[in-house]
Amino acid sequence: MIIKRLPEGRPRSPDPPSGGRTGSRRLRAGRYRARGWRRIVAAPVLTLGVCAAAPGDPALPVAGSEPFVAASSIGHGDVSEVGTDQETRGAQATGTRGLPPVRAVRDGCGVSGLLVPLCGAWWGVAPAAHTDQPRDSALVEFEEKIGRNVDIFHSYHRGADLFPTPEERAIARDPDGRRILLISWKPSTDRSWAEVAEGDPAVDRHIDRLAEHIKKTFPERFFLSLHHEPENDVQPEKGSGYTAADYRAMFRHVVQRLRDQGVTNMVTVMTYMGAPKWGAQPWFSDLYPGNDVVDWVAYDAYGGTSTPRFADVVNKRLDAYPDWPGFYRWVEKEIPGKPLMLAEWGVFEDEEKPGHKPKIFRDAAETIHYFPRIKALVYFDTPNGSRGDSRVDTTENSLVAYRDLSSRVYFDPGPVFALLNGLTGVSHGSPSNDPVSR
Repeated sequence: MIIKRLPEGRPRSPDPPSGGRTGSRRLRAGRYRARGWRRIVAAPVLTLGVCAAAPGDPALPVAGSEPFVAASSIGHGDVSEVGTDQETRGAQATGTRGLPPVRAVRDGCGVSGLLVPLCGAWWGVAPAAHTDQPRDSALVEFEEKIGRNVDIFHSYHRGADLFPTPEERAIARDPDGRRILLISWKPSTDRSWAEVAEGDPAVDRHIDRLAEHIKKTFPERFFLSLHHEPENDVQPEKGSGYTAADYRAMFRHVVQRLRDQGVTNMVTVMTYMGAPKWGAQPWFSDLYPGNDVVDWVAYDAYGGTSTPRFADVVNKRLDAYPDWPGFYRWVEKEIPGKPLMLAEWGVFEDEEKPGHKPKIFRDAAETIHYFPRIKALVYFDTPNGSRGDSRVDTTENSLVAYRDLSSRVYFDPGPVFALLNGLTGVSHGSPSNDPVSR
């Protein structure tokens, strides 16, 4: 892969402001987007959708192992516009359910109907998480810190919330840099999964109100994750209302009801914790709702001093659970037809080892291509995480390393506005179109 500068004349981004913000909260970070790089494919060194082994990591498959979806599973229609054979294989690898053709905007890069970028991966953030800071100003500050705008903005809702909110719609439609919304929503705080799945009247009425709200206010495509990280809420006793089977049924009910009410622009995400403790549970595989209602599979991957490499963060294993292969490897085997997202990821600061966080960021820059299933990485930036401070600027070296990671061409699949312009509803076909049936 050869990287070169775009010809002079392409609009450039002005330098970041040197002072504080103006009195307006208008989102300005999109101005950092155009970094003036393009990618020219000269000689493919890896095939999109095939996982090579990270150096020294026996837990990952070897180079040239099975692709994550069969070539016959094309779901985009004619992808001849995409470019080289390598990009076409990428289109095949990310297609499901008979969606519209891939939209290509440059050098074979584009996005599938399910928001899967054909080049590299989306870059996102949940800014100032677990704080009271307004999310719009937190996003501006984060993007100013890292020197670019993000592709995905992650927000959280529960119960009777209506979303996207006006603030979220403004973030998504910012004229200086559009963003894709990733919304994590827990449909009820006072009904069990079993009650929701059985069609609790109050919950169903809210689902219907939410459907009308989305149809009236937000035609753009967005990611929707339902009750993320369900593992630590599972109560395996029969009749608890919170078994893995209850979760699966709840997820299916909510997605199908939203679709029946005419919400065609949501791209559904199943978000796991992905931790070895939970993956080793006998009920773990029973959580998966099914390919017909899941578009992306996601997990939340966090690192600390026990994870010296990026590979240890995204494919964590523990000696206490010897049969657990790591979440990335588990998905390769069990759900081979879906793109992967790090719906949350982060590295916690250790004051006794201040070089640990920047080391993982630098390692991620060098090894992300060993994990081609990961098509989106959304950082969870918080001073109040479960194991400490994950903010990217806890030290100067950490921020430098994260800024460098953010600037890599791999995390620049193309401008969101150009890639998503005109993409609204998602066509949901027969489950038989999925590359995997469960």
